[in-house]
Order: sequence, then structure tokens, then C-alpha cells
Amino acid sequence: MSVTVSQYAAECAAQGMRGDYTRCRADFTVPQDYGVYSEADQAVWRTLCDRQTKLTERHAHHSYLDGVAALGLIDRVPDFETVSAKLSAMTGWTLVAVPGLIPAEPFFDHLANRRFPVTNWLRSMDELDYIVEPDMFHDFFGHVPILTQPDFADFMQRYGEKALELIPLGGDRMVTRLYWYTAEFGLIREPGQDLKVFGAGLMSSFSELQFAAESGKANRVPMDIETIMRTGYEIDAFQRAYFVLPSFEALNRQMAESDLAAIVRRYKDDAPLDPAALPARKAAA
Repeated sequence: MSVTVSQYAAECAAQGMRGDYTRCRADFTVPQDYGVYSEADQAVWRTLCDRQTKLTERHAHHSYLDGVAALGLIDRVPDFETVSAKLSAMTGWTLVAVPGLIPAEPFFDHLANRRFPVTNWLRSMDELDYIVEPDMFHDFFGHVPILTQPDFADFMQRYGEKALELIPLGGDRMVTRLYWYTAEFGLIREPGQDLKVFGAGLMSSFSELQFAAESGKANRVPMDIETIMRTGYEIDAFQRAYFVLPSFEALNRQMAESDLAAIVRRYKDDAPLDPAALPARKAAA
């Protein structure tokens, strides 16, 4: 049963969540209110971008870096409307402001319609290294640049469509794992190329980006959608497995060709696979 805005606002307030959910429209969007960002907010944004860019320039996939250059994300807190105009011209996606995490159904509906929800508030200077809730820096700096990549943009729309179909089948946890290991913590190694990062959870994390890309202790596993949907993940620690794509086109093709409903029906009641026990292959190391 779908949660109403008023119910969700009450739940978020009870949990001490930071966003103002009382202003949500029926689709859980809110105005960005660009004029509310202070000079302190702008300083936090520049600090985060300057620090993280030193790593992304070394480890990010070229399409992410191309997206940063095309959209212009570094100098100031981004204006969602301005960026949406650029992004829409490239891949048909736009941005919508949200107060933080929103329920699954409206989130997936936004993705299915090429709208990416971005939190409208930013962490403070004393939260540079870790924040409990996703904020604008995670959502925008992490996710938005790669939406300029056509194959990944198509994957994200298809993911939203499939998620809406699979949740009524009991596939909510399996659908979340698919998002987690691709959009949040995905790696990519194209033929003849070095290992690169594209997942937003890595792109916005100073320490885990370095671990996933550089450490010999990181468990890097070849991409397989069925395995991804069956594998547990970490919320408050480094991931114990990172899935490596051979290309965005391959991800999009697997997504289109896989019978996700059959995977959900077959495995939805099973315990998740241990990510640390997944066998890495030399080609993905």
C-alpha cells in the first residue's frame, strides 16, 4: 500500500530526518529554493568538489568526467533547473528536488520517467567525511554526471520501470541490491582499459573511492545481474564486493534480456549471498 505524503512526513520527523517533508507535493518533490543557500553552503560545496575531484580525475570513468565538464558542477551549488536544461538536451533526463530519501514507488516512478530526484540540502563543514542521510553532494556530484552517458541513462529508466513491476512480486530487496551494486557502487573495465569507477556511493566518498579503485583487498567480481540481485550489501562499512562491468552497453543489454521477474520468484525467499564469498576473477581484479 502506498504511503501518503503526510504519513511519510510524520515517519521522517519521528526518525529525526533532516529534510522538510511537510512541503512535499504528491510526487514527493519540493522546490529547490536556490536563494536559501548561504555562503557557508557554497564553501562546503567547493571544499567537497575540490577534494573529491582530485580523486575522480584519477579514478572516474571518462563518461563521468565528460558529464562533469558538460554540466558544470564544480564552482557553485548547482541550480537544478539550469542543469536540467543541459542534461535533457543530452539524454532526456531532468532533475527534481526532494527533501531527502523518498518512498520506493515515487522514486522508481521518477526514474521510469527520466526524472532524477536530488536532495535539496547540503551537509555542513563538520560532516565532510560521512553523513547518515544522502544529501545534495551525494545525489548530484555522485549520480548526475553519469546520466549524460546514453547507455547508462537508458539503464536507469529501464531500472525504474522494472522496479515498479517487481516490487509487487516481493522483489523490493532484490531490486534495491541491483541499484546498490550498479548506480551506487559500480566499477567498469572496458576492453584494454584500466579499472574505473562510476557508482555514486564511491564517487562521493573520499575513502571508499580509493579503496575500491586501488586496494588489493577489494573483492572485485564480474557483473552478473542475477548474482547482483541475490547478494547482500553493507550500509555502514566498505562493500565486501564490487561488481565490474565490461561496458555500459553490456549492462543495458543484460537488463533488457534478463527475466527479472523469474529471478525474483526463484530467489526472493532465500538468504542473501555473502559478498565476501563471491569468487573474484583475474579479469575483474
